[in-house]
Amino acid sequence: MKSQAEFLKDIVTSLEQAEIPYMVSGSISSTFYGRPRSTQDVDIVIEASIQKLQALVTDLKNKNYYADDVAAMEAIAHTTLFNVFDASSAYKADLIIRKDRPYSIEEFKRRKSVDLLGLPVYLVAPEDAILSKLEWAKIGHSERQFADALGVAIVQGQRLDWEYMQEWAKKLDLDEHFRRLIEESSNYR
Repeated sequence: MKSQAEFLKDIVTSLEQAEIPYMVSGSISSTFYGRPRSTQDVDIVIEASIQKLQALVTDLKNKNYYADDVAAMEAIAHTTLFNVFDASSAYKADLIIRKDRPYSIEEFKRRKSVDLLGLPVYLVAPEDAILSKLEWAKIGHSERQFADALGVAIVQGQRLDWEYMQEWAKKLDLDEHFRRLIEESSNYR
């Protein structure tokens, strides 16, 4: 059975071979920057043309992963996501088409090259990991998402660009969640 690192390596290698810019985000990024928690899912934001996405899906299928051509084309048409599954390990990757809104463009520009699970990858910046988790916490009324954001804020602390986060929290209508994050993380600074 594949490890999560092997699964991630296969996906990243396929993205790079298809020349698709990407960044790993979601719970893997909040674990990297903050408090660890287990997850079977890998969230990856991508910028892809239809041709490159078709090449990616073909390559993933050749590596014995389940990836649906129709779902991939619908994801690019509607700026949503599609899944890649490994039946042998139950790992799943959500390949998320990058939105065209100003924040998503800025977030993608700020991605960092890091060593993750022994693999060089592009990872969302820690401030953007927090903002994304706060956004998901608001949308889904999820304490787990908020806890992930809080974990990053606590571990990264003063290394974070708090002004950047405050500016985007306001623009993304996350003021209430951001104030709570500041309040709860200040107990650890």
